Amino acid sequence: MPVTLGSKLPPENEARIEIIPLIDIMFFLLAAFMLVSLSMVNLKGIRVNLPTATTDTADSSRNLVRVVVDPAGLIYLDDQLVGNHELAFILGSKRQAQPELRVLVSGDRDARHGDVIRALDLVRSAGIQQVAFEIGGADVPLQP
Repeated sequence: MPVTLGSKLPPENEARIEIIPLIDIMFFLLAAFMLVSLSMVNLKGIRVNLPTATTDTADSSRNLVRVVVDPAGLIYLDDQLVGNHELAFILGSKRQAQPELRVLVSGDRDARHGDVIRALDLVRSAGIQQVAFEIGGADVPLQP
């Protein structure tokens, strides 16, 4: 009795398209297009020369207010030049409207330390406790 070697499965005569590699390629293309489109975003704001750090996190939200101190010691609230008392008044009224209001303080590299601390003191006098300092990473582009 001769021994026959072979598969017990029926021979496949039809061509098959493997869908799993196509899905992988589509996810890769989607991720690549998303990364390219995110790098093309042009940010608008006050030009501030931020100090650099090795780690950087970006946080954007509805209840986030930006306070910027420029090298001359002038204070900007969401890209609008404000005075000391005006800053405290506006932040106090925004805090009443949004109790979870957060403030992001940015100081220019050439700004005096006392000017940045004065801005922080004004933010705290408005009753806001959630305050963070923005720092620039080594590969973070400066805002024009």
